[in-house]
Amino acid sequence: MQRGNGSSQTHAYALPEDLHIGLYIHLDLPWFLHPFTLNCFKISTDEQIRQLRALNVRRFRCDPERSESIPGGALTVLPAEPAAPVSEHAAEIDIGPAAKTDGIEPHVQRLREHRHAVARTERSFVKAAGIMRRLKRNLLAQPRDTLEEMGGLADQMATVFLDRPEATLHVMGANCGGEDAYHHSLNVSILCMMLVKGLELSSEQAGILGRGALLHDIGALALPASGMSKGGGAQAWSERGQRARHVEYGLKLGKQLGLAPEILSIIEQHHELGDGTGYPRGLRLEQIAPLARIVALANFYDTLCNPADFVQAMTPHEALSFIFTRRKGQFDARVLQLMIRSLGVYPPGSIVELSNGMIAMVVSVNPHKSLRPWVMVYDAAVPKEEAAMFNLEMQVDLLISKSIRPALLPAPVYAYLSPRKRITYFFDGGCAEPGGHA
Repeated sequence: MQRGNGSSQTHAYALPEDLHIGLYIHLDLPWFLHPFTLNCFKISTDEQIRQLRALNVRRFRCDPERSESIPGGALTVLPAEPAAPVSEHAAEIDIGPAAKTDGIEPHVQRLREHRHAVARTERSFVKAAGIMRRLKRNLLAQPRDTLEEMGGLADQMATVFLDRPEATLHVMGANCGGEDAYHHSLNVSILCMMLVKGLELSSEQAGILGRGALLHDIGALALPASGMSKGGGAQAWSERGQRARHVEYGLKLGKQLGLAPEILSIIEQHHELGDGTGYPRGLRLEQIAPLARIVALANFYDTLCNPADFVQAMTPHEALSFIFTRRKGQFDARVLQLMIRSLGVYPPGSIVELSNGMIAMVVSVNPHKSLRPWVMVYDAAVPKEEAAMFNLEMQVDLLISKSIRPALLPAPVYAYLSPRKRITYFFDGGCAEPGGHA
């Protein structure tokens, strides 16, 4: 992390010829002007020393407390220098589609590919969000066409998660339409679809699950508009004594629309809990339909992350921890274990501190190693629009130390990472965009 460089500060420095394995250094260069993923790290190989010396940097800022085996006299203590300005060569690195790959460092190329995936995912999310808006607006007036369009979205999502194990879950950024773009039912459906492969569901079952998740709160359509708070999503009316009623309304509406019995079970049982404390019927786990158990867990998790009053919101890490430590008896154990394994201990949207002291936001699930997600790192020396993102799978010596509540971040860090007040997920499977027919 870039620390203050005021003139009153002093730092320890090493000359290029004094670099050695075990020395912890800080590179006061924009991250894309050197071949290392991070601006601060402990030297571990002779190749790193060679690469550092090739940068033609006059001296390297060091951290003696994090270093090993510092030879006597190898470090000098000098006044801090201002951060190096961004080199004019930075303009040669283009993250856009037309960027050249020749001469670009591997970590920059990985970042470019990841940002392309995020941009592709955001376009898909916007299309899927449009379908959900039309569902809310047209379901009662044009039920046949609306359900057909929604079913196409559910089927495409099911296909991606069943057939493409590389499908990656991303947290959506503010450029996807602000807080008004939040859609609880879409979030729940994405979380459910993430589990279909691990639960060994057939394509037919996955399609039913997707439809049920998208429609689980249709009872809210029958509630008075005064029972909804602006921007509160599908949870707002729950604070107004409407919980049991929305299930009743949803089941009645679902029958009028001719929905399949399995979807009706999801609508009716998505608030039932395995210990019998749910509603409206107080069912035990064995009485709850298998697909409804999946939606119940995804629905509960998303409501913890995105309550009507965002001041009460839990971070994704806190929500998973709360469910596992205090509510796991209320959910299907297999489904809960798979959700934790799929989201990782620190799901997308979590603000974390890394083992090197840097602050970052988890932005994407790593489908290969869920405990080592993609993160975006705060660095005051790097412009926000060029913030470094990297895959922790590639950084074997770097770990997530702890989760941090966004409200506790210093104002500059909060503004830089821009954590969402409401967590919204979508996925990239490296394929045609979901909802592309819309």
